[in-house]
Amino acid sequence: MNTATGTTHCDDLAKALEAFREHGPLLERWGTELARRLGSGARLLVAGNGGSAAQAQHLTAELVGRYRDDRPPFSAVALHADTSSTTAIANDYGVQEVFARQTAAHGRPGDVLLLLSTSGASANLLTAADAAHRLGMTVWALTGRAPNPLQLGADDALCADAPVAATVQELHLVAVHMLCEAFDQAVERGEAGHRAPGHGIDGKPAADGRPGAASRPDADGRPGVVGRLVGRARTVGRTPAPGAPVAPRKGHA
Repeated sequence: MNTATGTTHCDDLAKALEAFREHGPLLERWGTELARRLGSGARLLVAGNGGSAAQAQHLTAELVGRYRDDRPPFSAVALHADTSSTTAIANDYGVQEVFARQTAAHGRPGDVLLLLSTSGASANLLTAADAAHRLGMTVWALTGRAPNPLQLGADDALCADAPVAATVQELHLVAVHMLCEAFDQAVERGEAGHRAPGHGIDGKPAADGRPGAASRPDADGRPGVVGRLVGRARTVGRTPAPGAPVAPRKGHA
């Protein structure tokens, strides 16, 4: 039995990570470009299979939520996360169309499709890249060692040079975080385009200083939807005052 497996894995990762530093400028460029596009109303579509699906969804969570510091949310969709769509498409059209059909449905010219694959040879990602190009989208790829079909079919690619898929996936996670770091820095520098003025979320003021859409009063002057829901919630479980009429409880159909 090989008792050095864990140590060997760490050694392989450390060696690959040192060489991975050379991709810093590319990820800086991707982050800045992504901030510009998403800030101007474009969206990011992301897809992968297996462990790469987890990495792709990690990225969208960082952009829709936040990476480190608080900032506005940006549009990023992990295509594999819609299980109803993916299973229906796989059943009706074949697995190779799972991401291509969703790309055709959600993608627009100027959007970015980012595809993650340790092998760079997944058929469903290659067909998605073709669909994106037909729509006028930009295709980026995170893959394993070059050359590979996905690298050749993308507009730009980062190819992690590592001998095993596990190490490639770990490097892809590093790439995701470096991309998010570059993205946030671009947003902070004001390079995130010009988004249309919107309203805040959960009652927080929007960037233009107006109250969030959910907290603004309705046209008739009544509290907005959040205010009404909060007011309704406060009455739940409240004991009526002595002598106060009690509304009859409605039955369930």
